[in-house]
Amino acid sequence: MTALVLIPARMASTRLPGKPLADIAGKPMIVRVYERAVAAGVGPVAVATDSEAVAQAIRAAGGEAVLTRDDHPSGSDRINEALQTKDPDGAFDTVINLQGDLPDLDAQVVRDAAALIGDPQVDIATFAAEIVDIDEREDPNVVKAIGTQIAPKRLRALYFSRATAPWGEGPLYHHIGIYAWRRAALSRFVGLPPSPLEKRERLEQLRALEAGMRIDIGLVDTVPVGVDTPADLEQARRRFGG
Repeated sequence: MTALVLIPARMASTRLPGKPLADIAGKPMIVRVYERAVAAGVGPVAVATDSEAVAQAIRAAGGEAVLTRDDHPSGSDRINEALQTKDPDGAFDTVINLQGDLPDLDAQVVRDAAALIGDPQVDIATFAAEIVDIDEREDPNVVKAIGTQIAPKRLRALYFSRATAPWGEGPLYHHIGIYAWRRAALSRFVGLPPSPLEKRERLEQLRALEAGMRIDIGLVDTVPVGVDTPADLEQARRRFGG
């Protein structure tokens, strides 16, 4: 299956302004993410952005950028607009949404996303890794994925929470915000109003579950390191030797 890979990027980050263009070892972070997506080889890749500067950086690196509105409430809305612009005829029925702040993303995760959404019964595919740091179990910034096992290293999502869940003995899973969408599911999702549990937990994916959509979770060994703060950026630069 060939998928369209879209990477939403906006400049208005509260904790790290101008984040997509932050330099990491001589390249803007968004270019690093774009290169990892291309390396996955699952299909065309484009960056969806509200910034001409970001678009120019991607084009200077030989990539493709799609300019979108600056008032989108979420990355899902942004990639939906970019999808309509880039593929108005509906040639792609699968869309992979990568975060633009994962500069050392493993390209295999992108390939795994395409494989998960290859099941026609799945509306959305995403990922999680077992929590090994005890502090993360209680951290509300670490979103927990709760699901029932349906195959080795694969869960069907039942819920996502900032709370320590589920209760009792057993593993907890750290949700990784990479999504593969069936096109019809994305279109339906952005047309729905925010759901009660979504607003309560501040987790967008709960809107899909409350609407009866099926989300499957692939289990991976490690969580990609996101860049959200100046300290995160310095760590990323050290990983790239910059």
